[in-house]
Amino acid sequence: MNTLVPGTLYLVATPIGNLGDITLRALDILRAVPAIAAEDTRHTHKLLSHHGIPRPGLFFACHEHNERGAAARIIGLLKAGTAVALVTDAGLPGVSDPGYLVVREALAAGLPYEILPGASAAQTALLRAGLPMSSYTFLGFLPRKPGKQRAALTREARRPHTLVLFESPFRIGALLRLAASVLGERPAAVCYELTKAHERVDRGTLGELAARLGDKPAKGEITVVIAGLERKKRVKGEEE
Repeated sequence: MNTLVPGTLYLVATPIGNLGDITLRALDILRAVPAIAAEDTRHTHKLLSHHGIPRPGLFFACHEHNERGAAARIIGLLKAGTAVALVTDAGLPGVSDPGYLVVREALAAGLPYEILPGASAAQTALLRAGLPMSSYTFLGFLPRKPGKQRAALTREARRPHTLVLFESPFRIGALLRLAASVLGERPAAVCYELTKAHERVDRGTLGELAARLGDKPAKGEITVVIAGLERKKRVKGEEE
């Protein structure tokens, strides 16, 4: 059993799919804290119920549309000596999810916070993709506008690191076509519903995947993994 420290912010990693993928330490903290700030309280309530954890007395939302106000509330609770757990729907708070603003405000106020690590969609996708894992660049969600997307991919075009990014199931086809035009025919993998019952991985080159998917919307949450530039191509480009 972990000892709860009053006035401490706990950043708690939650499962990315399978509700069993949560640490014992995380469960201890979620049972003990008097306050939980959640990206979606309905989603988090399902997680708590699954593990037999009652809702705390303070249970409120902290999402992208109210994060500034929620951060102020969290800081107020911490200053009053109340421990608060911050959770998002999947993975660690602040990683392509709300949380950064809360951490920044806690640091500015000199308040303590702890990280409870756990499941990661990026690292899980890397292992499922079967592409080089010695180094990778996590891009999160690219900008929505095609021009900014192209600029983001162009910055990575000559780098050797495997790329990992998230995309909406409604825009995945367009992203793959754009990536193929910017990066060329690199090996890639599209990972669907990681750790869930309908998990699957589609592998091929960027062009093959784009043609296979077309413009039809996919289903479920998606993580895309793209191989970095091969060494011989990188060396040839440097020589030229």
